[in-house]
Amino acid sequence: MTDDIQYMSQSKLNTLKQELKELKEIKIIAIAKRIDEAKQMGDLSENAEYHAARDEMSWTKSRVLELDNLINNAEIISEEKGNKVQIGSTVKVKVNGKEKEYTIVGAQEADPLSGKISNESPLGSAFLGRNKNDEVQATLPAGIQIYKIIDIK
Repeated sequence: MTDDIQYMSQSKLNTLKQELKELKEIKIIAIAKRIDEAKQMGDLSENAEYHAARDEMSWTKSRVLELDNLINNAEIISEEKGNKVQIGSTVKVKVNGKEKEYTIVGAQEADPLSGKISNESPLGSAFLGRNKNDEVQATLPAGIQIYKIIDIK
């Protein structure tokens, strides 16, 4: 886990906080109860329920640490739009004669199939700081592509 800034929308941050609350207030308590009940069954070496509950508790505690890190390092994407591409901008581009639209988001929200690209991706980082009508060259797995920025929202 890193202490890097995690860019995300307020909505994503709220979702992560809700997940963290549910893990701490509901799931960990329920798993602890399962572990206690399994212990009372006797021999722990052959108790599958006990081992399954311990594994689940381990995963849950790891997820709590991960969520704490994400939340503590979250930086909310600004809603104000400028003339330059920034995290949170929706960029309309022309590439290979086709128009495409991308929204620049933090890594936690990236979903390339729905047009949400990470600010850390080669394409997302190439767009950052650029203006309308700029031509952007990005080195992608498919090779070097030239994108012309048509609009920034």
